[in-house]
Amino acid sequence: MASVLSDPVKLPCGLVFPNRLSKAAMAENLAQSNNNPNEDFNEAYNKWSEGGWGMIVTGNVQVDIDHLGNFLDPAFQGENAVSNDKHLESWKKYAAASQKHGSPTIVQISHPGKQSLRGAGRRGLFASTMAPSAIPLTLGTSLLDSVVTSLAFPKPREMTLKDIDRVIRLFVDTARMVADSGFSGIELHAAHGYLLDQFLNAKSNLRTDDYGGSPEKRSKLLLDILKGCREVVPHNFCIGVKLNSADHGAANLEDTMSQIGLLVTAGIDFLEVSGGTYENPRMVEGDKPQPVQKSARTAAREAFFLEFAKETRKRYPNLVLMLTGGFRSRSGAEAAIKENACDIVGMARPAAIYPNFPIVLLDQSISDEDAQITLSRVRPGFLPRLLRSQVLGAGAETTFYANQIHRLAKGETTFAPASA
Repeated sequence: MASVLSDPVKLPCGLVFPNRLSKAAMAENLAQSNNNPNEDFNEAYNKWSEGGWGMIVTGNVQVDIDHLGNFLDPAFQGENAVSNDKHLESWKKYAAASQKHGSPTIVQISHPGKQSLRGAGRRGLFASTMAPSAIPLTLGTSLLDSVVTSLAFPKPREMTLKDIDRVIRLFVDTARMVADSGFSGIELHAAHGYLLDQFLNAKSNLRTDDYGGSPEKRSKLLLDILKGCREVVPHNFCIGVKLNSADHGAANLEDTMSQIGLLVTAGIDFLEVSGGTYENPRMVEGDKPQPVQKSARTAAREAFFLEFAKETRKRYPNLVLMLTGGFRSRSGAEAAIKENACDIVGMARPAAIYPNFPIVLLDQSISDEDAQITLSRVRPGFLPRLLRSQVLGAGAETTFYANQIHRLAKGETTFAPASA
């Protein structure tokens, strides 16, 4: 009997994913000085295309070349750059490689806001970052963490209405470029503490104008971008949104649910539930190995953000939901689908180690015991452990898996983290 994971998923725009498994977004750290995709991107994504994923979601593509999350992000080259054939050609090759074997590829587009490293982008080494309100990042609690944070991340300035209008144009122009390149859709990154999430969250958005002060007003930037993007892309082009669950907190659950309702009314094609920020990096939490024999209810708990997804499903039953974070097995993925928590299961770190993981999960001749992987926590280096620094140790997981993507791009064998 075929796995429920093999069922196709049809989006409101008409795009069909051939199965329920998605390679979720990860930072590739593969771009060069021009921040365009290159042959390393093409090789890595061709590997995932061969892997049988129902959907492939790229890592962050930044909409503003002046504001990058890190130095090696691919990025849009500036306003009106969509007409630049030289740039567009590299994106067309990227789209062709990632979709060569039939996996629709969705480009995650983003603006980091205040989560932009000093010197990442073309704004200058001493220029400030941007945010809805001028609230600096707080990473870690020690004096060393405070010093490192202030050196790595400039203090943000509050965005003007002119800044906001420009950001909207950049997102829309990027969506147009992605469509012109031949990709199947975009995902607006409104999670993980990036700019759109900063606007949605009452803790980081203290504005009193049209873009702050209520859940609806804090949603305005995202909704304006969504509307603008829809106007410039084909009708069958997918527009999804990635949204945080955990860091809005139980007290603000109703605010978050009302914001999801606004997105549903605006006509998104899918919602990806994730969580975490640089200040609270739940999206890279390590998971404890699960026993092989487990009930469906226990198996479903592989997902980091399951309860939030189930609450979202209860309120918006027709919304296509993707749940990412923590999945490591066929039984866990199937349980989340059978519990009606989601329609699509997103996997990030497993995809970096096993790019063909869906082939294993969908092959019914492979037992449930063998259709799973265990990924240990990546241990921080000696110095972060010695100094007990959250900041210095926070990037160990991300760096390890980015290095595995580099190995994919070079045709080298990937490997899981060593057990402690």
